[in-house]
Amino acid sequence: MKLEQLRIGADNFSYLVISEPDKTAALVDPSIEATQALQRIHDEHLTLHYIIITHYHGDHTAALPSVKKQHPAAKVVASEADGKHLRVHPDLIVKDGTVLQVGAIPITIISTPGHTPGGICLLVNDEALITGDTLFIGDCGRTDLSDGNLKEMFDSLQKKIMPLPDSLIVYPGHDYGDRPFDTLGHQKQVNKTLLAKTLEAFAAIP
Repeated sequence: MKLEQLRIGADNFSYLVISEPDKTAALVDPSIEATQALQRIHDEHLTLHYIIITHYHGDHTAALPSVKKQHPAAKVVASEADGKHLRVHPDLIVKDGTVLQVGAIPITIISTPGHTPGGICLLVNDEALITGDTLFIGDCGRTDLSDGNLKEMFDSLQKKIMPLPDSLIVYPGHDYGDRPFDTLGHQKQVNKTLLAKTLEAFAAIP
């Protein structure tokens, strides 16, 4: 498996998940522009099977129409709640536990509402966790936007993220921390949003 973290603009991340033997790929969050991702797909002669959207916000999805136009056979993947906000209608609606295959690589969908009602994280080959704006390095996504929900975010972090293996590498949607990625085990020890064990403590985080 190859997972490429692509920096877009000042602090956004897109991701390419590549199954090397068969040259198939998934693009996660096309972001505000997808020139770099599209160039990699071209240079590596990859077949793009999926365009996976972790949540519908424009800084993660603005380039979706251009990617779909260049790769019309690629399936746009999103949750039902967030998919309805996209400028391109999803080809595949996923829910908690859905498994996508990129060649030999399984990608398991984890439903993590809070930042948006239909936010998802991606467990890739039991090695990596692409978290979108659910979990950052050292923090979590905002819940004070139009359809954010503090309790849902707390539940997503404590019930969905915390039980996952420490060995996973967390790949967030933005470079907001002291490093671009980290082990989940280390984040469990230092991330203030994971250390808050009650909703009250979570709500009090500045």
